[in-house]
Amino acid sequence: QVQLVESGGGLVQAGGSLRLSCAASGPTFAFSSHTMGWFRQTPGNEREFVAAISWYGANINYADSVKGRFTISTDNAKNTMYLQMNSLKPEDTAVYYCAADAFGRWPPKANEVDYWGAGTAVTVSS
Repeated sequence: QVQLVESGGGLVQAGGSLRLSCAASGPTFAFSSHTMGWFRQTPGNEREFVAAISWYGANINYADSVKGRFTISTDNAKNTMYLQMNSLKPEDTAVYYCAADAFGRWPPKANEVDYWGAGTAVTVSS
């Protein structure tokens, strides 16, 4: 079993920055075997892929909508994943979810993710 706890969401003006964190724990968790990712969801819409990282950062992938603005990273010693979000836009407003794929599938897909965090809300005002 894996537990994921997100933090760092909040309200920010357009052009601002936020850093989301996802602390992972559990007897079966290891960054070396899990694919980790961030997804986001707005009311009435499906959860969409934002960014993913695998095998200690060997593979990194971003949605086109966030490339050049968001950076995903991990601190393996802390079992924590981060999403640095810069140049935020109102369309980035969503609930952001941390995800872990226990089988290391790449890229991670929302319908295949094994573990989800509870989500953290990000609101970008114009």
